[in-house]
Amino acid sequence: MTAMSDPSPSDLLVERVERLLLRHDELHRTNALLSGQLAAVTRERDSLKSRLAAARARVDALIERLPANDTRPADEGP
Repeated sequence: MTAMSDPSPSDLLVERVERLLLRHDELHRTNALLSGQLAAVTRERDSLKSRLAAARARVDALIERLPANDTRPADEGP
């Protein structure tokens, strides 16, 4: 009979496979969480890019409404 301190090679293999299966499940769950986070961050980025484009368009429209500048520097007199 084999002593408890000396497991058989097949017992060692079974333990190793069980640890690998647990690790696989853990990595699978982590991957699913990270995929969800990536999707959320991607949506947020796209929303921010859209808001930035809209803000730029508003700024450009306001700039267009400004009166034309005099070409003389401000420190020169009339």
